[in-house]
Amino acid sequence: MNRVIAFVLLACCLVFSATQAVADTTPTASTPATSIAVPSMPSLGGLPAVAVKTNSNGTQEYSVSLQILLLMTALTFLPAFVIMMTSFTRIIIVFSILRQALGLQQSPSNQILIGLALFLSLFIMSPVLNKISEQAYQPYIQEKITAQEAIEQAKKPLHEFMIGQTRQSDLQLFFRISHTQPVQSPEQVPFLLLVPAFITSELKTAFQIGFIIFIPFLVIDIVVASVLMAMGMMMLSPLIISLPFKIMLFVLVDGWALIIGTLAASFGI
Repeated sequence: MNRVIAFVLLACCLVFSATQAVADTTPTASTPATSIAVPSMPSLGGLPAVAVKTNSNGTQEYSVSLQILLLMTALTFLPAFVIMMTSFTRIIIVFSILRQALGLQQSPSNQILIGLALFLSLFIMSPVLNKISEQAYQPYIQEKITAQEAIEQAKKPLHEFMIGQTRQSDLQLFFRISHTQPVQSPEQVPFLLLVPAFITSELKTAFQIGFIIFIPFLVIDIVVASVLMAMGMMMLSPLIISLPFKIMLFVLVDGWALIIGTLAASFGI
């Protein structure tokens, strides 16, 4: 979380420095009009709107103002990144299935489940975030590498995490759909194919875990429904009777710790 906050603060600092530099080049009300129109007036060193510099090795560097624009644009994709390229999808689906298996419609609420899934995702993704910070973020803010190199370094830990959670069959499916030639090693799998394959694998794994969670609660519902029918109480909803027993079973087995521990173990934590 500290690294995410530091990243946002860095973006704010860059925006502030850019606005200050632009403000320095803006004439004030006390400046005479003739001084603005003088063509030989020296430049005050304002930031260019767009500037691309090509290095000797063929790479390109962008001006700070253009980097800020790209950063602000990238932040709009942050929700999709969190949902689709981390452990969040598997966790929130399992929690939703658990709530439905218990027979609880609004408890815990969606806000609580999403918050728990976010922080659990942050805990599971912390090794990946640490690698990104060490290999990409820290060298970039220390001006040891360029922005393009930082992006390439940041992609490697995330690519490694996603490829480790993706089924081979799902990768082959998207290779076949896109008519792409198979690669020699997992590191060569492009992100364009890895992301949908990763999401498909996460959905499969989440529903498999949800199926296992559903079985004991389903048994309780069947037993309660059979007892009520044997007693001739067919007008009474079995859900009303089975709900306390399912909650009691979930509490006795320490259900939340069991579910969270199973989810963390499924990611190799």
